[in-house]
Amino acid sequence: MKAKASIDLPARVGAAEALWYDTRRWAAFVDGLHHVERVEGDWPRVGAKVRWASTPDGRGLVEELVERYEVRSGQTLSVEDEQIVGAQTVTFTPKPEGTSEITVELEFRVKNMNAVGAALSSLFIRRAMSDMLRRTLSRFRRELRGDLELERDGVPVAER
Repeated sequence: MKAKASIDLPARVGAAEALWYDTRRWAAFVDGLHHVERVEGDWPRVGAKVRWASTPDGRGLVEELVERYEVRSGQTLSVEDEQIVGAQTVTFTPKPEGTSEITVELEFRVKNMNAVGAALSSLFIRRAMSDMLRRTLSRFRRELRGDLELERDGVPVAER
């Protein structure tokens, strides 16, 4: 199954990328994330890992391993939680006038699913995952706008 969402951003790819890969800021925009438990390796580069815990009604513990990373382009992660296993790809696309677009695609399968469950999952789980990605991107854009406003006001990055 596949879930996908895209959104236009009011910043260049570099600024968007800096926020997206800052695991200390994920709780502000990743839907369902409670806290990052640990980061191993040279995040966001290939081989790095992140383990995060969801809110009580969320996905439980989520493990992400970087499979592909390209500066100013994107990243592919292998993703696993208590219910799904798959791959998540984020792509940054430059747009005119200093803006950009971010696309997140999650290709996944539900663990331990029988035939009936698989049929139902295509109706409900894929939609829930797509909604989760849209909420994440909407919050991400809001957070990025806030950063841009602070930057215009002269607030240093370290004070955010």
